[in-house]
Amino acid sequence: MFGGLALFLYGMSILGSGLERISGGRLESTLEKLTSNIFKAALLGALVTAAIQSSSATTVIVVGLVNARVLKLRNAIGVIMGANIGTTITAHIIRLTDLESSNFILSILKPTALAPLASLIGILLFMGSKRARRRDIGQILLGFGILFTGMFSMEAAVKPLADLPAFSQMFAAFGSIPLLGVIVGAVVTAVIQSSSASVGILQALSSTGQITYAMAFPIIMGQNIGTTITPILASIGASKNAKRAACVHITFNILGTVIFLIGCYAIQYTIGFPFWDLSIDKGGIANFHTIFNVVATFLFIPFAGILEKIACTVVKDDPQSNEIDITTVTLDDRLMVSPGLALEHAREAVVQMAVVARHNFINAVSLLDAFDPKTVDRINENEDVVDKLENRVETYLLTLSEKELSESESREISELLHTCGEFERVADHAQNIAECAEKLFQSKSNLSKRASEEMHVISEAVKEILDLAIDAFKKANVQVAQNVEPLEEVVDEMEQILRDKHFERLRKGKCTLDSAFPFVEALSNIERIADLCSNVAESVGTYDGDRKSIDRHLYKKAQVQSESYQDKYIVYTTKYLNRIKK
Repeated sequence: MFGGLALFLYGMSILGSGLERISGGRLESTLEKLTSNIFKAALLGALVTAAIQSSSATTVIVVGLVNARVLKLRNAIGVIMGANIGTTITAHIIRLTDLESSNFILSILKPTALAPLASLIGILLFMGSKRARRRDIGQILLGFGILFTGMFSMEAAVKPLADLPAFSQMFAAFGSIPLLGVIVGAVVTAVIQSSSASVGILQALSSTGQITYAMAFPIIMGQNIGTTITPILASIGASKNAKRAACVHITFNILGTVIFLIGCYAIQYTIGFPFWDLSIDKGGIANFHTIFNVVATFLFIPFAGILEKIACTVVKDDPQSNEIDITTVTLDDRLMVSPGLALEHAREAVVQMAVVARHNFINAVSLLDAFDPKTVDRINENEDVVDKLENRVETYLLTLSEKELSESESREISELLHTCGEFERVADHAQNIAECAEKLFQSKSNLSKRASEEMHVISEAVKEILDLAIDAFKKANVQVAQNVEPLEEVVDEMEQILRDKHFERLRKGKCTLDSAFPFVEALSNIERIADLCSNVAESVGTYDGDRKSIDRHLYKKAQVQSESYQDKYIVYTTKYLNRIKK
């Protein structure tokens, strides 16, 4: 039985991953675009889940999109509800094993004939084709075949249980104590992390003829609670809204189970179901699974706002938290009728990119002192946010550039596109610093006390340069921008001095190779961030009040030769450079 279960779960896993891969990454973009209305979102959630055969996969994708600030929490609720409906398709496929007919076409559709045929075609495509798409189709067919082979093994293994009195007594307890059935269904589903697989196991057990409707109903309801474990695990270490999306999923399933449980047993003890004590088959299990999820979804759709409020109450905002709260950027095409307004919104989006990139830099350098895998996950998630924002801003600005614009508006689009790229690269370098910290951790090495102090000084300088660059860009403030170049020059000198000092420590045996190279690599990435900030400041500084372009080389030459530049250079040298020379 356990061998059959292993094959069943493995078949479901490779079937789902093949379906996800063949979608070409379009699932995320589809979910993002078609969730403005809760009914559309529910329908979309059902269709996507039916396609990839996993409500857990859909809800994990939704948690990821909410965490990446691509999908709003309210829009995610509909998708989560729909996912519960879509997952019932697996049970209806499994019920085909009970298909009885002398018709040749129908007999071919029966899984006992179809599974070996699908496996044969699947292995030919998977091993005999060099094209990725055909190999993915082969994997899907293999998954289908393996899934049903496991199902047949489970059915054959559990048939003798029909003659065991203890087996009947155990399931009879689930019928007389519904809460016990709910708990068992939830625990089994949580362990294997798939309600479809859990329902499949119940369908296999139903072939014994010993399971009645009264026994099966509470178990099926409990399975819907157990499946919430996967998005809960996916939300660990994620943003507040991602945790709230997982909270919505578990709240919706628990409340749906409670209401349905009360409703079912109220009807049974008053009117009574004529089939209550009859044996349930695979079709009956599939039907109840679908009815339960469809009714629960339509029951709760009008109360999506209440589910959102419950989630926000359970997962409260922490005023002490340093987590960035980035709202979804609205770059509405309708704003393009007013290019000036559209450009302001695009500028706000680039500022948000910069804020996330700055936060990533601060987190990344902290890892050099104390490595934390959760911080690495947060950095990677924020990097994904920056990439998505860059893509949206660039698409928006390129579309806007096709409109009839003034000369200054066209130049501002060029400036925004350039700056957008600079801040995206800041986030890339922050991620590289995190990777350097991970190398240190994996090699079980640490920076020496002196190296750590030096890293703090240069990181402090780059944090200031980032603040100056973001502030100058946000306010289009040329005076603030002029503070960046002298500080960038100091950072360049610091990087070279620290590199030389570290190699000297390596030569004298005061540090190891395992710590030397991550330190030097991190230094290089920190210095590159300062260069990128200098580029942003130049973009701000090379426009005068009328937004007329000034030659960058002439601007930089004039700035370096100015008296104010020299004064600021001395200030920053005292503040940072002299501290590492000691």
